[in-house]
Amino acid sequence: MQGSVHTFDEHSGAGSVLLDDGREVPFTAEVFGASALRHLRAGQRLSLDLDAGGRAVERLWIVGIGDDQPIG
Repeated sequence: MQGSVHTFDEHSGAGSVLLDDGREVPFTAEVFGASALRHLRAGQRLSLDLDAGGRAVERLWIVGIGDDQPIG
């Protein structure tokens, strides 16, 4: 699944993503810390996995060139 960064607090590492269907879902500092990403900016496209209820981000990454080359 993909979405765009809606908010990001670089001090706490937490934020939220807007999904392509318009829903806003949060991510915790722990999820960001596990992503290997170092900074996010509003509007940046991300790939993500949601929890079973679809209410929170469980994993964030940026897809590189080619499906088998994830970054983060």
